[in-house]
Amino acid sequence: MASGNPNQLAAQLRPLLARLVRKLRKLSPANEQLSQSERSVLVLLDQHDYLLSAELAVMEKMTPQSMGQLLQHLFQQGLINRTASPDDKRKIHISLSAAGKELMQRVRKERNEWLSKAISEVCTKEEQAILQAAIGPLSKLVEYE
Repeated sequence: MASGNPNQLAAQLRPLLARLVRKLRKLSPANEQLSQSERSVLVLLDQHDYLLSAELAVMEKMTPQSMGQLLQHLFQQGLINRTASPDDKRKIHISLSAAGKELMQRVRKERNEWLSKAISEVCTKEEQAILQAAIGPLSKLVEYE
């Protein structure tokens, strides 16, 4: 059934993946009070021990001023910590607070539970095997620059 046409595959895959991502975002009540940019920053902080505000701004393609406002909001919500660098007191390390880590775990758990339930209820064992096999190629797409 595969057409071998990458353009056609891309045109079919892109909207489905976009819809799945939007659905997963909406399904997480724990994540509702945050903007997409705030959620993205929390994900980055979850992947690193700490980052500098300037690093986050570059990663998120934001101005330093906008990142400063975003970080202030996350700090006010108790989701991040700010710690002076032991090497250079002018640099502030931004990291997830205990509440931020708990939020990330809760969001991840909610999304995993929904996706697991959906897979088990609507996909046959053969379809589940196809999804498992697709993880490798999809991972390559995510890493592609």
